[in-house]
Formats: sequence, C-alpha cells, structure tokens
Amino acid sequence: MRNPKIRRWLILGIASAAFIALIANMQLWQMALSFLFPGETQVLHPRADLLILTLEHLELVGISSSLTILIGVPVGIWVTRPSGSNFLPIVNDLTSFGQTFPPVAVLALAVPMLGFGLVPTVVALFLYGLLPVVRNTIAGLRAVPPDLLDAAYGMGMSRRQALLKVELPLAARVILAGVRISVIINIGTAMIGAVIGAGGLGSPIIAGLVQDNLAFIIEGAVPAAILAILADQLLANIEGSLTHSPQEANH
Repeated sequence: MRNPKIRRWLILGIASAAFIALIANMQLWQMALSFLFPGETQVLHPRADLLILTLEHLELVGISSSLTILIGVPVGIWVTRPSGSNFLPIVNDLTSFGQTFPPVAVLALAVPMLGFGLVPTVVALFLYGLLPVVRNTIAGLRAVPPDLLDAAYGMGMSRRQALLKVELPLAARVILAGVRISVIINIGTAMIGAVIGAGGLGSPIIAGLVQDNLAFIIEGAVPAAILAILADQLLANIEGSLTHSPQEANH
C-alpha cells in the first residue's frame, strides 16, 4: 500500500479491533493473571468486566474532552480578537491555575457541592485539560502570517470570514495538537474518578492498591495504557490528514 496515511489508518483499525477483542475476553485475562500471580485467590476485579470499565472510562474522557474543546477553542479564538485581547493575561492565568491545581483537590472541593460519581470527575478533568487546548488555539492563530490576513481583507472578506476560511484552517494542526495532549492527559487522570465512584479503569487499580493485589492493578493499567496509545494515534492520524506529503503533492 503506497499511501502512508491509508496504511496508518488501516493499522489503527486493526489495533483497535484487537484491543476490543482483548478487553472482551475475560477468560483470557483470568488465565493470564492466574498464571502470573498464582498466589492470589482473586485476580479479576469483581465490580465489572473490562469492557464495561473501558466504556465508563471513555465516557469520562469523552464528556470532559468535549467540554474542553467546546469551551477552550472559542475562548482561545476570543482572546486573539480585538474585543477579547485585554482578557488574554487573565485567561492564561486561569487555565494555568486549572492545570497546576491537583485534580484530587478539585474532587475534594466538588464532591460536597456536586456529589459522588460522574459530574465532579468531569469537572476536574475539564479544568485539568483546558490549558493545552486554549494555549494551542492562541498559538496557532497568532502564527498565521499577517500578509495572508491582509490579502484576505483586501479580497473583501470580513473578520469572521477570514477567521473561518484562512485562520482556522491554517491553525488547525496546532489546535489539534493541543486537543491531542489534553485527551491523553485526561485518559490518565480519569483514573482518579474511581475514588469517588465514577468507575472506569481506575476501579481495579484503586482496589488493587487498597488490597495489595497486583493482578487488579495490571487489569486496569494495561487497558488504560493501550487506550491512551490508540487515542494518541487516532488524533495523530487526524492531525496528519490536514497536511500533504511531498509524494501526495506529486500525484
């Protein structure tokens, strides 16, 4: 297959199918973990199958990352416009504070107001993943050459048309790189949701730490690591599809 982009998508599809087959086969996990840890009386976390835990994890990451993108990108655009430029230092400080403030501390503050489970975990992940999206949106838009904008305005485009047709397409790769970082951060950080009953792949890890059961920890950590790799490659493929290789340009 000569097109490297198609080849990358095909490899990702095969790897994703293999991952689904892996987490759906609990008998395989039972055999493997029993072999690795013969001294453990229980090697599988009893709360739920891996497929359910993975879906819960994806729900946490999907909701929080969607909110991050839906809010972070418009905020990044706004502070690069004349109407919002005065708020740029404040936005930078707030997003930086959101990531430096530990997610566990956010959970501790959110639980009394929002209760246990999904909502406080999503709030913590949203705040923690906001910085790279906002920063990359600002950086991508600021990197657009001024002469291109002048040419767009000279052609009669309004500021909104220039944003949609010139600035955002040119900044898309940088913005997607920020989204990619944010999503991977959230996949790892979502583990803490298990502490307050949000489920996900953090459940067997937390149970394993509490019960000193390494089999539980591996049951949660291995799928989470593979999930992060697959998500990273998915977003990398999307990011790469926005550019053309020299070979494609020749064709």
